[in-house]
Amino acid sequence: MPFVVIYDANVLYPSTLRDLLIRVAQAGLVQARWTHKILDETFHNLERNRPDLSPEALRRTRELMICAVRDCLVTGYEPLIDTLDLPDLDDRHVLAAAIRARAQVIVTENLTDFPSSVLSRWDIEAKSPDDFILDQIHLDRKVVWSCAQQIADSWRRPPGTVSDVFTRLQRSGLHQSVAELQSE
Repeated sequence: MPFVVIYDANVLYPSTLRDLLIRVAQAGLVQARWTHKILDETFHNLERNRPDLSPEALRRTRELMICAVRDCLVTGYEPLIDTLDLPDLDDRHVLAAAIRARAQVIVTENLTDFPSSVLSRWDIEAKSPDDFILDQIHLDRKVVWSCAQQIADSWRRPPGTVSDVFTRLQRSGLHQSVAELQSE
């Protein structure tokens, strides 16, 4: 049975973090899942905060994300939303998707919005992206390093290095993970 995780909108927003999370799933370490509603939130925020990105480029990125991870879209979770109680009611759809997908982890920056007292009823845990990637490093360091190298290799204008990828990941809050990858 695969290890299923839900990526919240806030971890799909930063491009390099999003790329790493998707590549970790493509490498087979986890089965990453999200919903159209999570993507709507991600891309609404990108449109609002990044006017330099064209709507066409954002639409293409969204399509590529869906194609990049097999069976990533969770459906049929909507009836659960109103039955759930979280500190931020707007996050109930994320928990509902996690329950429907039988996820073990929700990867999110908003840990306080997903208290363990609520999530434990469904054997779900909320993790920061840094802790989540650190777990993946402990499972298979070489695969995570390879994912970072693939990101660097994909950068053309300007070309990038793994160090450049690490710098961007640190800006996204992955301090422990980057330190762990740089330790060898």
